[in-house]
Amino acid sequence: MELKWLEDFVSLAETRSFSRSAEQRHVTQPAFSRRIQALEAWLGTELIDRSVYPTRLTPAGQVFYEQALTMLSQFREARTVLRGHTGAPAATIEFAVPHTLSLTYFPRWLQRIEAQMGQVHARLRALNVHDAVLSLVEGGCDLVMGYHHPSHPVALDPARYDMLTLGTEPISPFSAPSRPGRARYTLPGTPDAPVPYLSYTPNAYLGRMTEVIIANAPARLYLNRVYETDMAEGLKAMALAGHGVAFLPHSAVEDAVASGKLIRLDRTARGAGANSFTLTMEIRLYRDKLAASGDEPRQALVRRLWDVVTQELAQPSA
Repeated sequence: MELKWLEDFVSLAETRSFSRSAEQRHVTQPAFSRRIQALEAWLGTELIDRSVYPTRLTPAGQVFYEQALTMLSQFREARTVLRGHTGAPAATIEFAVPHTLSLTYFPRWLQRIEAQMGQVHARLRALNVHDAVLSLVEGGCDLVMGYHHPSHPVALDPARYDMLTLGTEPISPFSAPSRPGRARYTLPGTPDAPVPYLSYTPNAYLGRMTEVIIANAPARLYLNRVYETDMAEGLKAMALAGHGVAFLPHSAVEDAVASGKLIRLDRTARGAGANSFTLTMEIRLYRDKLAASGDEPRQALVRRLWDVVTQELAQPSA
């Protein structure tokens, strides 16, 4: 059994609506329904009476609702107790950050913040965008840093969650060179000679961004998918080795581009203008207003960091 199944069930018991609970839990309704069914299968009994509308609990579901509340309370209490007995300092900020940002933007950003407020004790969990946001909603972290684009927005209620825009991150196609200054592969390719394409897995956020670029490209791209992974660093390694074209965030390839090991393709694509295969995302920071309002040292540290970041963003750029 997974803890999130209990949280799903409690939400459903309280809203009596699969669609509203799925929205609260930041999953699709089919995925939410499957998780409720998985919980029922694990327990060996039906919790939801599906013969009536609106949704209601079965007698077993009513009994289990009280048990679920107790178990969730015990889990959270255990987490609090264990955190208090770890070697980490009490005032440690929990970050949830997508993998690429955790390796590129986050270290430099934190260094800049520490220059203003002193050393920050931080614990970072590298997750995909969906799981990072879900971690904030479920109380598993204090701050989330993530990408945002209007085509795939992060649906957090502004009445509950604060947001700051830290900067921007372009994503563009790159290829290894065949010789200095000349890319091994060029876009857009042709039907007879499609370009070897290094792709993200379908559910990766950067994969969704790449789909937007391809769908809105001024010239049709002829691509032959030869490799797939959910990690931008994995695609970068394959591109460096000359296996094909990868759409990569600029922060992940700065050094490789500067040294000539990767070449940005959209500036030289035939039949397309400069930057026509580039999409720019925002880098955002989120916090739960309610969770950050307490008197614990960690919550005070979160508020102080948030104030420092807010003041930094308010300063005019040099």
